[in-house]
Amino acid sequence: MKVISVRNQPEMVDSAISYIQSKWASEQSMAVYQDCISHSISTPSVLPRWYILMDQGSIIGCAGLITNDFISRMDLYPWICAIYVEKSYRGQNLGRLLIEAAIADAKEGGFDNCYLCTDHVGYYEKFGFSNIGIGFHPWGETSSIYQISTQRNI
Repeated sequence: MKVISVRNQPEMVDSAISYIQSKWASEQSMAVYQDCISHSISTPSVLPRWYILMDQGSIIGCAGLITNDFISRMDLYPWICAIYVEKSYRGQNLGRLLIEAAIADAKEGGFDNCYLCTDHVGYYEKFGFSNIGIGFHPWGETSSIYQISTQRNI
């Protein structure tokens, strides 16, 4: 298994866009992912970053590191987002590889913490994330907000 940063391997951008859209986009948000991911490979900015998890040439997972994950706490960033591992690969601690890649890039970019929003209570705590409260989404839902120090090894 290998995590690939799309920024570091821009030849993977089209495959990454297709995969991430298939896991996270609705009909209305396809362009959001395409635009964000395609521009991430050439920006001089630290963010955004997108990752794909590969197994023998096949994409089996993904994640991102972005400025905001459609949540009210815009004072917090960067956000680890769009974490996904194919069902047949779950239970092998592969989500950790994606999280580690995002945290390492955040640390290298000068950030002290990373955040994520989720309703998966109990999963991220295993990696050392702390629940710091609730955030509000534009579509009316809430999510728990988690924080982890970029200095922490997970």
